[in-house]
Amino acid sequence: MDTQTRLKYLEEQLAKYKPKYLEAKRKFRGVRHENSLSELRYTEFMVYKDMVEGLEREISGLENRNGRA
Repeated sequence: MDTQTRLKYLEEQLAKYKPKYLEAKRKFRGVRHENSLSELRYTEFMVYKDMVEGLEREISGLENRNGRA
């Protein structure tokens, strides 16, 4: 996969997952231990957070490597 195609794919993924992350962040109120629903919401929040941050890092790296800023 060439760089431009990869960049486009990553931007599409970011557009897909960033709203989900922001919604989970908006609803997140901390973890109540011994509460499985709270722990599941925390896990979901952290997964979306890691996905979005990873996509943003990879996009930034590709843009810097290609001279796009």
